[in-house]
Amino acid sequence: MRNIYKTYAMLSVAALLGAACAKEGKENQGQGCLSVTVETAQTRAQSESELLSSAVVKIYKSDFSGLVRSYAYNQMPAELMLPADSYRIDVTAGGCNTSPVTYASWDVKSYEGSEPVTVSAGKNTSVTVTAAISNAVTNISFDSSIAATFAEGYSCTIGLSADDDARQLVYTADKSGQDGYFLPEGFEPSLYWSFSGTLLKDGSTFTKSGTIAAVEKGKRYTISLKYTEKSGNIDLELVVDKSTDIIYDDIIFIPVSTGVAATGRFDIWAGHFTAYADVDESEYDASKVFFEYRKAGEESWTRKSAERQSEGFFSAVIDGLSGSTEYEYRLVVTSLADGSESVIAANTNITTDVAPQVPNNGFETTSNAESSKYKSFYDPESLLPELQTKWWCSGNAGSTTVSSSHQICYPDTENFKEGTQSMKLHSRYVVIKFAAGNLFSGHFGSTIGTSGGTVYFGRPFTARPTAMRLWVKYSSGQVNRRESNAPAEIQTGDYDKALLRIALGTWDYKTYGGDANSPVLVNTTDTSTFVDYSTDESTIALGEVVMTADADNSTNVWQQMTIPLEYRNTNVYPTHIIISFAASYYGDYFTGYDDSQLWVDNVELLYE
Repeated sequence: MRNIYKTYAMLSVAALLGAACAKEGKENQGQGCLSVTVETAQTRAQSESELLSSAVVKIYKSDFSGLVRSYAYNQMPAELMLPADSYRIDVTAGGCNTSPVTYASWDVKSYEGSEPVTVSAGKNTSVTVTAAISNAVTNISFDSSIAATFAEGYSCTIGLSADDDARQLVYTADKSGQDGYFLPEGFEPSLYWSFSGTLLKDGSTFTKSGTIAAVEKGKRYTISLKYTEKSGNIDLELVVDKSTDIIYDDIIFIPVSTGVAATGRFDIWAGHFTAYADVDESEYDASKVFFEYRKAGEESWTRKSAERQSEGFFSAVIDGLSGSTEYEYRLVVTSLADGSESVIAANTNITTDVAPQVPNNGFETTSNAESSKYKSFYDPESLLPELQTKWWCSGNAGSTTVSSSHQICYPDTENFKEGTQSMKLHSRYVVIKFAAGNLFSGHFGSTIGTSGGTVYFGRPFTARPTAMRLWVKYSSGQVNRRESNAPAEIQTGDYDKALLRIALGTWDYKTYGGDANSPVLVNTTDTSTFVDYSTDESTIALGEVVMTADADNSTNVWQQMTIPLEYRNTNVYPTHIIISFAASYYGDYFTGYDDSQLWVDNVELLYE
């Protein structure tokens, strides 16, 4: 017998002729006020706050003639003035509202619900919208015959597409029996599956694939995989059980009493988090709602005023915190009756996100581990593990093919801001080609004749800094090397400029051509591989500064610079970080001034 579980998060939609409507008198006899309150209880896979932050409420005319209103839940006004008429209220939440849409996940669910409502002038009307799970749910298990027949590493890939990784999940032995969530689209969508394993008896590869047609939202497909052998022929038997079809995991939105509301994981950063609360404004003063917080175990509290986001819903950004640290906070409200303050319920604990720094951020560690012609920015003999392998790289491997005198990135022990040296990026004309001084997170690929080379950008990184701070100094001149494919905006005689960049993203190396550690491959001979991070769909945060230096504006002095990271999507964690510095902005086009020099020292990630 299957386990049925149910979570509740009710959407109470009340059409009320409230005070605002009553003041309008006879002129609004044909209108009513629609008041929408949303509150969720925590679900198994996603927290209350995460569901609410993704919830969208849309109001349509009941005759399907058009959309009347559309609101993100946390931006919804307390009261809506609507003409007396019949409407349809649609609610969506979870993965169907993320950007990009979550089509396949082990834990992110999608919810949909719809109910009719009639707004009548002078009357109170209410409707409850239950948003039911809208995923097709898979649960694949491997029969014992699979482990007995195949070597470790066998797997079954299943998804809404046979060739789109973003719409697939891979069941391995440790995922056996786990639910997977898919968001079907279109008419009678299918699930495509493919099993692959290595046979123990002869080491050969066995594969088999198939299709589960016409899958439905809200149903669980329990799938068992079993090895069979008939008349010496090996086969794989797949049994789909749809008897466990209805997934009871509804979301019903209801108003609740005063108290702290859950904070979703994406609202918790290393240096701050957002606290939420529901407050009954008929009992407590909306202008005197506070959060108090402190490090866990400390005695004194720090107070922060909460802001009213909508009727009965308050929040505050608690900042100035330290990474990987446990804090506790509580809600303090003020009685309307006598002005007394009350602490509501027990303290709530939260642990801030990690706040890592990039390795060798002061460039104090170098070695000739790769070549005697130039310095690399790591040392295999270092006592610190993070300094024993490459994180930073440059184009030295390409520029020094002729001789070590053509280094475009090297330590400078005479010009530095902290420690004993800085890193100097020096643009040069190398025999027959211009080479921009550069330094980046990733690794150099290879040279392509005398035309260019390949560069792999990025390093694994899952934290969310808010800015990058560093010391820089820049000296440049007028562009004297320009290739014909350079953008028209840069011409010979213009002053060269430097580029400082930090980007966080979810770049998939299968899409961007790189490898698992450095997923973004740039081929300098092929401009189609150049990535515009300002529009790139996998870039979730970006910070850039362009430094200029001309006859009237010298930047040839040390200056500390803070580059803010602008997040386009705060509901996803990055998988990689790209930091890159270039002494010549158009270096990818082999264009610039062949004596531009950029010094970089003490690169620091900020978590505020």
